Amino acid sequence: MTQTAKDIVTAYYAAFNAADPAAMLACVSDDIEHRVNEAGIRRGRDKFAEFCAHMGVSYRETLKDIEIFSNAAGTRAAAEFVVHGEYLQTDPGLPEAKGQRYTLPAGAFFDLKDGKISRVTTFYNLNDWIAQVSA
Repeated sequence: MTQTAKDIVTAYYAAFNAADPAAMLACVSDDIEHRVNEAGIRRGRDKFAEFCAHMGVSYRETLKDIEIFSNAAGTRAAAEFVVHGEYLQTDPGLPEAKGQRYTLPAGAFFDLKDGKISRVTTFYNLNDWIAQVSA
């Protein structure tokens, strides 16, 4: 049975919520293009793996209320969700981490090809996050 775009994105977020970067990497193409809000573009599975490793040290996050949408061709998808997180280790240029908790609406857009995610672009309100962890 062929997986739909929605199935692939669902598996990607299930892996995220399980804190399983290997399973996340299994969902993405070798030439993944990863675009994160307020940051540059990471290209390739190795750069994506580095990002996942960094996130696992600096943040503990769970995504809730996930809604996934996809086009009929199965080549594009979008997701909306709420991030429930804890800031564990200070990221350069951001406020000091002291275990602050935050709740943040977010969304993502995906390109898919050959049954893998080839682009993920994530959006959230960075100023909202900074205000929450600075309070």
